[in-house]
Amino acid sequence: MNPSVDDTCVMLDGPWSHRFVSANGTRFHVVEAGTGPLVLFLHGFPEFWYAWHHQLTAVADAGFRAVAIDLRGYGASDKPPRGYDGYTMAGDVAGLIRALGERSAYLVGTGYGGMIAWATAAFHPKLVRRLVVLGAAHPLRLRAALATDPRGQLAAAKPVLKFQVPRFEHILTRDNAALVGDYLERWGAPAWVGSADFRAYEQCCREAMRIPQAAFCALETYRWAVRSALRLQGYRFVKQLQRPVTAPTLQLHGALDPAVLPRTAQGSGRYVLAEYEWRLLPNASHFLHLEQPELVTGEILRWVKGG
Repeated sequence: MNPSVDDTCVMLDGPWSHRFVSANGTRFHVVEAGTGPLVLFLHGFPEFWYAWHHQLTAVADAGFRAVAIDLRGYGASDKPPRGYDGYTMAGDVAGLIRALGERSAYLVGTGYGGMIAWATAAFHPKLVRRLVVLGAAHPLRLRAALATDPRGQLAAAKPVLKFQVPRFEHILTRDNAALVGDYLERWGAPAWVGSADFRAYEQCCREAMRIPQAAFCALETYRWAVRSALRLQGYRFVKQLQRPVTAPTLQLHGALDPAVLPRTAQGSGRYVLAEYEWRLLPNASHFLHLEQPELVTGEILRWVKGG
């Protein structure tokens, strides 16, 4: 039996403040530092807001209002049984920008949060001033690669495809969520995985995934992506994603990323009808914001200061 965990485990202390904000019919846990133009950070799987602890303070110190959130279903945010489709999660981000009292934001997303960032920029263009995406292909590019690159991207996605198995959330949280540590290790750069920072971060993520319902909600985002493929809602989502992104976009990707292959991500620029820059980071893998935090923070600041 796993000992019980509650959402206070994600209320980590630091030079930031914790609060709750209601948006899109859901209550979100937001972590905030600094004042100035809003830079909104979206974490990926199997993480939570703390994915951005390096960037929060540095971006705040550079004169921005840095806000990291727990996505719907993660951490201390609400965990409703529904709403894990791409439309709703992009709507969450749009609603949060407004609920935070802003007309627009610089949007930064990694992994699954990067996919949501792409969708938000396509669906709510007036709300996204500039976009930074880490370790995430444009959803249409990923969809195409899964179909056309069976030995590459489809094989790389096998761990995620297992999420379709009913009640897989119980496997994910078994042995104090040991599988969360396995994903971080499998998708992380060797130098980072071998560090003391990794061990501390792994424990935080394992604990956060053991919050009641968090694992189920985390998997629902991936389940919707597969379930919707042959449904009308999925068809409409794909159709709407064909709108070009009009926000200037910086795409950072790890050359060693085994989850989203660099060749999959690299074609994403075709969906951007604005200034676009692709940068492949050597010796980085899927969690570049943690593996090379100073470099990534510098790139984010360079991009947001550009407009």
